[in-house]
Amino acid sequence: MTRYLLTLTLLAATAANAQEGLTATQALVAFDSKNPVSPTANNLTIKVDNRATQLANLTAIPPGGAQVALLIDDGLRTSVAREMNNLRAFITGLPAGTEVYVGYMQNGTVFPGTGASGFTSNLAAVAQGIRIPSGIPGSSASPYFCLSEFVKNWPGRAENEVSPVQRSEGPVHKPRFVLMITNGVDPYNGSTSPLNQNSPYVDNTINDAQRAGVPVYSIFFNDAGFGRGRGSFSGQNYLTELADGTGGLSLYQSTGQNPVSMAPYLKQFQNDIANTYVATFSADSNKKLVSLKTSTDLPKTKLRAPTQVRPGTIVSN
Repeated sequence: MTRYLLTLTLLAATAANAQEGLTATQALVAFDSKNPVSPTANNLTIKVDNRATQLANLTAIPPGGAQVALLIDDGLRTSVAREMNNLRAFITGLPAGTEVYVGYMQNGTVFPGTGASGFTSNLAAVAQGIRIPSGIPGSSASPYFCLSEFVKNWPGRAENEVSPVQRSEGPVHKPRFVLMITNGVDPYNGSTSPLNQNSPYVDNTINDAQRAGVPVYSIFFNDAGFGRGRGSFSGQNYLTELADGTGGLSLYQSTGQNPVSMAPYLKQFQNDIANTYVATFSADSNKKLVSLKTSTDLPKTKLRAPTQVRPGTIVSN
């Protein structure tokens, strides 16, 4: 029923906007509140290119209604092996129907784990296929090259995708989320000094994720090629930029120490998915990207949303 109503909303918005050079557009908005909230469209204010824009709809992601990509840097220190059970428990603990992909970032691209070659709702199989990273220094080449390639070529179509609405940009799909486990260092940007923290490669990756409508979350973990703490400031700075730009969250911040346990951060990520909503509004179809600002009147509630969206982006069916 939720998908049916959302489809009707998109069709109505598309028809109403056709003569005005506007196109129905969607973005994922996460509501972070100390108390449980059930927001409606009246609780969310959206500005597109700094202009107040009417919200056509705000719909919760149903349990099991998301695709989750877990991307693991293959160059992580092999001490990450202690987290394998936490990662398996996280995957099998997702709501039934959630489609998961586990991939390893290698040489600028992403290779699937052994559990499944694409997204699948067989959570037990995916969890069983998780392996310890190779631990070869610099295996990913750049986590940002890997992520950019992945979001631009999202693997396959969702299972159980029923009669997707066909648009010029392609079929719509389940909401998509990425969780990266990496040190976040961009080796192609030269020095990791605090004086060299502007990376065009990170900026390009943020834009690619924004165009794809994918919020990117991350958990920092040291790479085998870096001494303790070396590059941690630079890597975590980039991961924070990536999260802020896409509506995700850098889940773990430190002075270079690996997390004692990933379990609480994995739980936080799962809770964020459960508290994410699909916002539907109109945007200028003549622009490649438009800026997005969101606010809410709900007390003690923070929002996470992308800072830019591509007009016509559809993040949910």
